[in-house]
Order: sequence, then C-alpha cells, then structure tokens
Amino acid sequence: MSTSTVLYAEHGAVAVVTLNRPEALNSFTRQMHTELWAALDKAQANASIRALVITGAGRAFCAGADLAEFDFAPGPNVQDLMRRADPGPVIDQLFNPTARRLQNLRMPTIAAVNGVAAGAGASLVMSCDMAIAAPNASFIQAFSKIGLIPDAGGSWFLPQRLGLARAMGLALTGDKLTAAQAKEWGMIWDVVKEGEDCVTAATALAERLAAMPTKAMVATRHLLRDASTRTLNQQLDAERDAQSAMGHTHDYIEGVMAFKEKRPAKFRGA
Repeated sequence: MSTSTVLYAEHGAVAVVTLNRPEALNSFTRQMHTELWAALDKAQANASIRALVITGAGRAFCAGADLAEFDFAPGPNVQDLMRRADPGPVIDQLFNPTARRLQNLRMPTIAAVNGVAAGAGASLVMSCDMAIAAPNASFIQAFSKIGLIPDAGGSWFLPQRLGLARAMGLALTGDKLTAAQAKEWGMIWDVVKEGEDCVTAATALAERLAAMPTKAMVATRHLLRDASTRTLNQQLDAERDAQSAMGHTHDYIEGVMAFKEKRPAKFRGA
C-alpha cells in the first residue's frame, strides 16, 4: 500500500492537514493534490469543524510542484518535448482547483509554516487566511529560476500582500524571504519564538477562531480579498449585502444579546 501523501486529524473543532512527502520537501504530485482535496472535503462536510490548519511533515512546508511529474524524456524533436512538459495543464487541473478550494472553505484557514515554502508552496501559504511560521521558515519565489512565472495564485497574492515593488522584486530575483521579514512585510501573520512549535501555535489560534462566528469570518475573507476589484461604491454595496446576510444568523443575535447582557457569547458558527 502506498503511503498517504496527506494526513488528516481532528482535534475538537479544528482539523489539521499535513502534507506528507518529507523526503521530497512535500512537493506536490497529482496524488497529493487529490488527497488534499479529500481532506478539505472531509473537513467541509463535518459541521463540528470550524477552523483548519495546514502544515508540512519534516523540515519543509512545501517546495511547490514536484518536477519529476513533468515529462522531460527525450523525444523526436523540441516541439514534442515542449508539448509534454507544458505546465499549463498541471496548473489548470491541479494547482488552480487547490487554490479555489481553499478560498471557498466555509471555515477560516491557517498555514503553519514549519520550513521552506517555495514556488507554489508559498502560494499555498498565501491562499490561507492567516499564517504562522517557525523562525527558520522561508519563502522563495522560485519560478524565475526555471523560466516560469508565479502560479497557484502567487501573482495575485504577492502584490496584494506586499505591494507591487516588493512583489516584483521577489518574483524577478527569486530571492529568499526570511520568516521575520515575511512578517514585517505583511506576507504572514506571525513568527513563533525560537524553541516554540508553529503547529501548536497555529492550532491554538485555530481553536480561538473556531469559537468565533464562522460565517462572519468567512464573509470578511471574501470582502477583503475582493475589495481591490471593486470601486468604493461597489464595496459599500457589498458590505451592506453581507451585513444583511449576517443579520440573519444565530451568531449575530447571540453576539448582540451577550454584549447587552454582559456575558461571554456562545457562537455556533450558524
């Protein structure tokens, strides 16, 4: 039996998903995408899961795509090789669906970046709502070093998180960004102290978010990430509509009643 390339565990209201190809720095294969989708679907289907953590096994978070999955075998001509090695279908069939699934989960997501996040691995981190990194973690836009462009959402997330100048510099040079600098520049939320475990910290944050109004947090995700595509007037209308929808949730009524009664709110994520 083949080893699972993605591990899934539930801890109360928190699901922990672990990319499990440590010998290959958790680089993505077709199997790993498929197993990741199954793990995300499992969390999505369990109403008791209200936050999700993604991390990597071993010393890396994710080194992006496993280039061994691309067909670079000698062929009759260069055109044949280019056709077989074309990364477009891999992006369309695997990486793009992964990014979209993460964006559309009904719960907040946190990346626990335990080591290097390179290429699409860095994009995976930015696809999550928040990220907490180990002090030795790093982020590398490795695409320019092999003649490619940032993918898996990277060309969208980078300027949104860092601004155009920093995004352009990282994408063109492929230089390594340390965890501390990634926090300073706004790519990630936090870096744990030396000797602390980023997965433990991310899980603790996930437990905190799991006790909060889930629908409101996911609506906030979509409002913030779509804001750059709207005018102010359009965003005001989107806020109105989202606020009205939240006004029909249990957690809104509970939150206001708890505030008025000066007691802790008991949110249900509904």
